[in-house]
Order: sequence, then C-alpha cells, then structure tokens
Amino acid sequence: MYIYVQQKYNSIYNLKCNIMKKFYALITTIILLFIVTVANAQYGNGNGNGNGSGNSFGQLIKSSPADATLLFQNYAEPMFKGFGIGLNSGWNNTAKTKKLLHFDLRITANVAQIPNSDQSFDVTKIGLSSNLTVDKNNSPTNIAPTFGGSKNGPTPLMDIGTTGKTFSMPNGIIQYVPAPNIQLTIGLVHNTDITIRATPTIKIGSSGSVGIIGFGIKHDIIQDFAPKGKPYPFDLAIAVNYNKISYNETLNVQPDAGTTGSPSDFSNQRVNGSFSGFNVQAIISKKLLFFTPFLAVAYQTANTSLGVLGNYPVTTSPGGYSTVTDPVHINETSISGLRADIGFQLNLAILRIYASVSEGQYLSGNAGIGLGF
Repeated sequence: MYIYVQQKYNSIYNLKCNIMKKFYALITTIILLFIVTVANAQYGNGNGNGNGSGNSFGQLIKSSPADATLLFQNYAEPMFKGFGIGLNSGWNNTAKTKKLLHFDLRITANVAQIPNSDQSFDVTKIGLSSNLTVDKNNSPTNIAPTFGGSKNGPTPLMDIGTTGKTFSMPNGIIQYVPAPNIQLTIGLVHNTDITIRATPTIKIGSSGSVGIIGFGIKHDIIQDFAPKGKPYPFDLAIAVNYNKISYNETLNVQPDAGTTGSPSDFSNQRVNGSFSGFNVQAIISKKLLFFTPFLAVAYQTANTSLGVLGNYPVTTSPGGYSTVTDPVHINETSISGLRADIGFQLNLAILRIYASVSEGQYLSGNAGIGLGF
C-alpha cells in the first residue's frame, strides 16, 4: 500500500512540475516579447510612415519605461487575472472534513476563459504620456488585442514622438489561462483539516526557477451545533486559503553586434515575479454514497508583482546603443470580488475524482484526481 501511494505521488508530482515549467515558459515568452527581444531589434514591423524600425519599441523603453509598463500591463492583464483565479481554485470539493490523520493528495488543473470584455483595450485610454500616440495617418485602429485577444486582426501603430519611430502592438496568444495545483490535506481534531500547497524550487531551463508555498484551513461548523449521536442533513464549512508562487528568471541581453555605447554591467538582468491568491469560502455539501455534490461562495483576491530588472542595451542608431535600467514594474491587485462554485467529488475506494465550475470575474472550470482515505 505504501509503495503504491508513493508511486502515485511521484507520478503526480512529476506531472505537476512539467505543467508548471510550461506555464512559466509561457510567461517568460510574453515578457521577452515585450521587453527583451525588442532590445535586440527583433520586435516591431516598422510599417506606416516608413521611419519605423525593428528597435522602435526599444526606443520607447529608453524614452519612457512608464509607457512601456502600461502597454505590457494592459496586454498581460487577462493572464494575471486568469492565473489568480486558478490560484484560488481547487482547494475544496466538499464541506466534510477529514478524520484525524486521514489524508487526501490531489492534483487539479484550472482553466479560466477570458471574456470578450478583456480581449482588447483602447490604447488611447490607458494613461499613456503625450510622447506616445497612435499614428493618426497610418494606424488601422486604436484597439489593441490583449493576451487573450485576436491572433490575426489589425493592431494599433504607435508613434514615439520624440524619436519619430513607430511600432505595431502584438496580436493575442490564447483565450484560456491554465493553472495547475497540487495539494495535501490532513485531518485534525474537532472537525478541522489543513491543506498544504508546496513545491520545492523547480528549475526552468538553465536560468529560471519557480517555488510554491500555500496553506488552508477548513472547519465543518455544522457539527458544532448538531446533537451528539444524531445525523445531520448536510455539511457546512468555512475555509480560508492562501498560496504564493515566486518566479525568477535570469536574462542575457547583450548589445547588437557592431554597436557601441557607454560601458554597462549587463550581468544583472532578471525577471522577478510573484503571484498570490487569498480566499474565504463557505461550502455546503451532502454525501450520497460515493458521490458528494457541493455549492460554495467565496470572496477572493489575487495580487501580481512583476519586475524586469537590471541594465538593458537599447539600440539608438545603426552603430550605437544606450542603457535603460529596470524597464518594467507591475504591482497590482489582479482580482477582487465574489465567486460561486458548483461541483462534485467522487470517492472510489482510495481514488478521488474532482470537478467544479466557477463564476466570478471569469468563468472557469476545475478538474483533478487524487488519492485519499
């Protein structure tokens, strides 16, 4: 029995690590799309009035890191929201708590659907400085897709006034945001159990890492009021949950070949990020043989902190570059509000199957498998 459980745990853990690596590789891709590749003159199509160039967005980073941050933040906002919803999902599929030292080990995957309202934004209404405007003569639109927007539609052509350069906003990537979780729940005394979400630091490629820590506590309050020795019609619990994911990636962006500039230390380039979720949940459920349906209402918040830090070379002419330091800083509450869940749990001997649907800022679905007794 122990060997079987250990083998299942190892397989679940390895699956979780692979999913997390892919997800954070996606985050890195988005960051590099906006910040790093442009510094190497690989971003922007230079269309429009003919004076755009591959390093035009790099020009924006140099002239106004604040504008670059605003564009990145509005583009990536649905990803932050979707991932925040995932952090707050999958904690509980029943109000009934575990008996003393009984456990439940599960892996779940949440997928949040980005609604139409978050698939685009008007670049003229996000507070950009007067130095960055839409090219009125050549831009096909003022509406830019977000991370969850159109992959092939027209995008705004932006004009960096002080440089005379232009660049086009990027297209969308995907309309669904995945977020995996793995957790262990252990029963305590007095109709209470605790849940731990923790993963030792996972290496991503040769220069990145991600670590996870979280905890939750649930108490079945109906049992505090039910007469001793008499059955109660349902379980009713209150749960409080929190988890945080820390992400780090070392970057290596060097000046373009053949360019010169002021000597700078480019060895300090890095991405530091953290995503955290907190929720307070009321859950009601009723066990019917091996099937347990549940309903829940929760108040949830999620916070995003992300910085692209260090010195970066930005090509300013065919033969020269300038250095910009710490070009992007994002610190925000991505989601805050109520969420409703409906779902079920199947108990098949030691095997557990979970599924639920949630409605909040985004519609999302959660499913998973686990082992427990």
